[in-house]
Amino acid sequence: MLKQYRLKRGFTLEKLAELCNISWRNLQRIENNPNVAKLETIKKLIKVLEISDKDILEFIKNI
Repeated sequence: MLKQYRLKRGFTLEKLAELCNISWRNLQRIENNPNVAKLETIKKLIKVLEISDKDILEFIKNI
């Protein structure tokens, strides 16, 4: 889901990682396995990608 949002917003791995102040390799790991992300990183990604509360709840329901 994260990769879909990133691509929808037109960000490369490198650009989104830069905006969230994380390495692009870490972002790549998170895209492949969201369970490895720290809460602070998740908050940054949600803010930068402008993910709505509705979409977050939908994602949680599908876990």
